[in-house]
Amino acid sequence: MGRLLLKGEEAALGTNSAGAKIFSNARLVRVVNTTNAAHLVTLVEAVGGSTLGSFTLGAGGVVELEKEPLNGVFAANAGVKAAAIGYTN
Repeated sequence: MGRLLLKGEEAALGTNSAGAKIFSNARLVRVVNTTNAAHLVTLVEAVGGSTLGSFTLGAGGVVELEKEPLNGVFAANAGVKAAAIGYTN
């Protein structure tokens, strides 16, 4: 695997579908839970759109979420943050 590339600023996720973020059409997003409790993270087809899937991110958890460019991401708590990332060779 290559080096991690940061492709934008980290931002708190919105807390509903209308507040979902697409992170400049990113295909890969690093999601981190900065709180001491688990929170639901949801992927939607577009901002304000239907749910495609969701998962619970544990306290202090970090995942790399692969998505389509216009898919949005939101969480049950604004303490869950994300940033667009990529990898180089």
